[in-house]
Amino acid sequence: MSTTPVVVVTGANGLVGAAVCAALSERGAEVRAVVRRAGTAPVLTGVQERVGDFPDPAFAADVLAGADAAVTTVHPMASDLAAQRSIGVEGTTAFARAAVAAAVPLLVHVSTAAVYDRSPTTGDVDESSPLVGDDAGDYAVTKRDLDLALDGVEGITRVLIRPPAILGPGETSVWNTLRPQSIRDHEQARHAVAAQTFPWVHVVDLAALAADLVTGQVGDGPAAGGCTAVNVAGQPATVRDYYLAVTGAVGVEPVWDDQPAWTGQLLTDRATGWDWKPTVGLDQALAELAAGLRS
Repeated sequence: MSTTPVVVVTGANGLVGAAVCAALSERGAEVRAVVRRAGTAPVLTGVQERVGDFPDPAFAADVLAGADAAVTTVHPMASDLAAQRSIGVEGTTAFARAAVAAAVPLLVHVSTAAVYDRSPTTGDVDESSPLVGDDAGDYAVTKRDLDLALDGVEGITRVLIRPPAILGPGETSVWNTLRPQSIRDHEQARHAVAAQTFPWVHVVDLAALAADLVTGQVGDGPAAGGCTAVNVAGQPATVRDYYLAVTGAVGVEPVWDDQPAWTGQLLTDRATGWDWKPTVGLDQALAELAAGLRS
C-alpha cells in the first residue's frame, strides 16, 4: 500500500459513507468519494468528490484506477425488492468485479447483522452462525445474497463488516431519525419486547474499523485473498434501553408486548482480535439520540 493510501468510498453522502470518509481523512488517506449528485460529498481534507453511478462499468473502472482499497456502503433498504437486488446485490457485485479488474487489493463491504438468524431460540451469534432463510424480509435476504455473492468474487481480499443497529445523528439515520419519527407518529411502532436484545454500534466506531482496515492499522487483520466476515457492536443493551430513550424524547409512551424474542448477544471477538473496540458507550449514544430528537 502506498504511503498515502487511495481509497474509494461509495455512498459517501450517506450516514455510514460520510463517517468512513471522515475517518479516512483523519488518517491522512486520499479519498475518492462516490456520490450520485454533485455537491453532496463531505467537504474534508483529502476527500475528492466523484459523481456517477458506482455499478456503471466505465465509471467504476475510472474511479478505481490506482486505488489501494474500496469501501462499499450502498444499499437502498427503503426501496422495493427489485431495487434492492438491482442496486444492492447486482450493483455492488459488479463494482467488486471492477475492483478486481483494476487490481485493487482490498474491498471492505458494510453488510449487516440482519443477515443472521436471530429468532427467539437462537443464542449468541458469531460470524459462523446460520444466516436467515428466504422467508426473512427483503433487506435481510438481499444483504445475505450480496454477502454470498461477494464471497464468490475472487482475486481480491474481501471483508464483510456486519453491524447491527447503527446509532448516530443524520437525516437518513434509521435509528436516530427515521425509526423515532415512526414511534412518535404511529401507535403500532411503539410496541416492543422490552427484554429483547438491542445490538447496536455507533457510526463513529463502525467507520473507525473500516478506515483502520484499509489503512493497515489493525492487528492480524483478515486473511489475504479471502472473504472474512466480522461483527461489530457496542456494549450490551436491550430494546427497553432504546425505546425509553426515544419515547421519552418524543413525548409518547412505549407499549411492552409479552412474546418470545431474541436475547442472545452479537459476539465481536474477531473485531477485538483486530484491535478494534468501541469508544462510544451506551449512555453517550442514547443521550446523543435523545438530544437530537428534542432539538
